[in-house]
Amino acid sequence: MIRISNIKMNPGSTPADLKNRIEGKLGLRPDEVVSFEIIRSSVDARDRSRISVVYTVDLELASPKKEAKLLSRKLNWKLAEAPDPALRQYHPAEPGTEPLQHRPVVVGFGPCGIFAALVLAEAGYRPIVLERGKAMEGRLQDVEAFWNGGDLDPESNVQFGEGGAGTFSDGKLTTGTHDQRIYKVLQELALAGGGDDILHKQRPHIGTDRLREVVVNLRKKILELGGEVRFETKLTGWEEAAGLPDSAAVSAGASQFAAPASAELSRKLSALKLETAGGTEILPADAAILALGHSARDTFRVMAEQKLPMVQKPFSIGVRAEHLQSDIDRAQYGCLASDIGLEPADYKLSYKASNGRGVYTFCMCPGGLVVAAASQTGGVVTNGMSNANRGERNANSAVLVDVHPEDFRSEDPLAGIAFQETYERLAFEAGGRTYKAPAQRLGDFLGGAKEEGAASAPGGAASESAAAPQPTYSRGVVYTDITRCLPPFAVKAMKEAFPNFGRKIKGFDRPDTVLTAVESRSSSPVRVLRNEQGISAVDGIYPSGEGAGFAGGIVSAAVDGIRQAEQIIRRYAKPLE
Repeated sequence: MIRISNIKMNPGSTPADLKNRIEGKLGLRPDEVVSFEIIRSSVDARDRSRISVVYTVDLELASPKKEAKLLSRKLNWKLAEAPDPALRQYHPAEPGTEPLQHRPVVVGFGPCGIFAALVLAEAGYRPIVLERGKAMEGRLQDVEAFWNGGDLDPESNVQFGEGGAGTFSDGKLTTGTHDQRIYKVLQELALAGGGDDILHKQRPHIGTDRLREVVVNLRKKILELGGEVRFETKLTGWEEAAGLPDSAAVSAGASQFAAPASAELSRKLSALKLETAGGTEILPADAAILALGHSARDTFRVMAEQKLPMVQKPFSIGVRAEHLQSDIDRAQYGCLASDIGLEPADYKLSYKASNGRGVYTFCMCPGGLVVAAASQTGGVVTNGMSNANRGERNANSAVLVDVHPEDFRSEDPLAGIAFQETYERLAFEAGGRTYKAPAQRLGDFLGGAKEEGAASAPGGAASESAAAPQPTYSRGVVYTDITRCLPPFAVKAMKEAFPNFGRKIKGFDRPDTVLTAVESRSSSPVRVLRNEQGISAVDGIYPSGEGAGFAGGIVSAAVDGIRQAEQIIRRYAKPLE
């Protein structure tokens, strides 16, 4: 098999066009090609007059001799022997021998919980999944009702319910991690309806609309494999089979950013305490993956009360910035993306402010919307999402500033949560206590102007230019001074960063850019300690994913869920019950 790299095609070319070009340039007949697979594709827009899509392809020919001959040719393409495709495939963990008295439990059904449950189910461990929110259909109804002016349901919202927070996002699958499990994640998402292109795009995304179908299909697969999913079931605590460890063991674990080794654990999980629609329940359990997500603040407080070691963790805070997608396209491509057969343009920017804070764009949603993402009464939280076609008028992205543990002014492991809640409440107050979000035009933000009280619903505001981006936040906005609901260090850093970003992307610092506050849930402010076997200070509790501080996005959370499922499989034999 041959790997061919650096194949440049015109935007809008189809896989058939690509295959035909390869066959023509290499002098191959179609019947000589046994297999053809796109391994990678990316847009090269460095020269706007010659924008291209660059491909890497694996090609298998019927004749090994012809493959060898082609490898010796000198072309402007790079030809090499392709790696064995088997190297990309996922290899399940071998089952252990320790008895597992009860079926393993997965708490949370976001990306981490979904893939932990899937791998356990594939291995025959028949996991029980507990999700505090509702199944997809009911969750969508509750979220739409809130966005349209209804009450916030603290248990069924953008953060909680089937699919986790990722259900209301762009479905971005980019990750900075390098792990063989990533291909397993992408394969499963593609098979569940995510589209084959996510297997090769440099910046793959599924889209909010398509992701909902994907999540439901993954749930069905888990059920078919013997798993069980219980919605509207919240973890409220756990019972242990032995007493507490001495304080030295916990302290030592915390100082090393790891829980004690399994051999030193004197606490053992025996059951989970649950709250359901029918009341309370005790579920016997000896292994539970906690895939909580970053917004399960009440559960983190329970964990602290039950002395599960946690430490503070850095995170970020900022705003959602909205531009016209057409302006971003022109800045990146020199024209509208649709005119040359490309998807709407995106960007990724960073800056180091004079106060030492990093400022960066995050979760950029081309052709997307800004959504109300609160999960607690009396707080305003923003997030971004876009559908598969990325067809909305605006582009949006979080513009975030680093927050350090010393900013909390407390040694409490949960002080970062209190920090987030403070600014979410301030945003709620600034928006008029109706879940409208405080917003401000960038020109006013940079100039210190304080336009007050101009409220708008999504899609328009009084006396504004039709050429300006209109706020899309789903509950509507109130124009005000957003610096009142942001830390002063973040305001200072962003005021420096926007002009810098404008030099990198023309128009990014346009005065009519919409800033909507507050973006506070980009990552968890807590890390739950675990040892090399993935176990916390309580044997049988496996903290996992973004909520536990071990991931930052759909793919990395899914990978950590797989990793923790493997820990259980390698340790235990299949459950007895």
